[in-house]
Amino acid sequence: MKSTLKITFLGTALTLLALPVVAQTAPAAPSTPVTAQSIQGRKENQQDRIAQGVDSGQLTAGETTNLEKKEADINKEEHAMSNENGGKLTTGDKQLINKQQNQLSNQIYQDKHNSAVQNTNPTSEVGKREENQQDRIGQGIKSGQLTAGETAHLENNESKINNEVRNDRAANGGKLTSGEKKQVNNQLNRQSRQIYRDKHNGRRQ
Repeated sequence: MKSTLKITFLGTALTLLALPVVAQTAPAAPSTPVTAQSIQGRKENQQDRIAQGVDSGQLTAGETTNLEKKEADINKEEHAMSNENGGKLTTGDKQLINKQQNQLSNQIYQDKHNSAVQNTNPTSEVGKREENQQDRIGQGIKSGQLTAGETAHLENNESKINNEVRNDRAANGGKLTSGEKKQVNNQLNRQSRQIYRDKHNGRRQ
């Protein structure tokens, strides 16, 4: 009798162990649906994060250029997909844009936490002008006065000026000559006017 009970118990135990693991696992919670509103909300959030990175110096002009180019590309793709479907995005379109926004979000985080930084406390006249223009660009991003495309263009100009100043200083023992200062100031003047035009042209992010 005892032997029979042992065999029955052992058989039951083996049967339970043989059940699929999936059957013993709780079902995964459904993912949050991606909507046009959530896509727009993420755009604004990511632009705010970029603006904060520009203001704090966590993002260099080159990094901001790259991020805003990607943002502009996503915006263009969204616009094209919407036009193809009577002004609306399909479920597949929304999923694709959401995936691209995830990738951009990760890139923003990486760029803001790497070792590359923008000087936010310069002592030279040129450095102070560059910092002032970065502040104006950061404010334009946050307020929506600058689109992603406009920001990418401005920051690309800013990055070129920064590189030129860096190279000139390296060639002259850390200083700029009078001629180099004049040339850089002319470039900064053009950049300043472009920032103003872009922020007041009526286009918004």
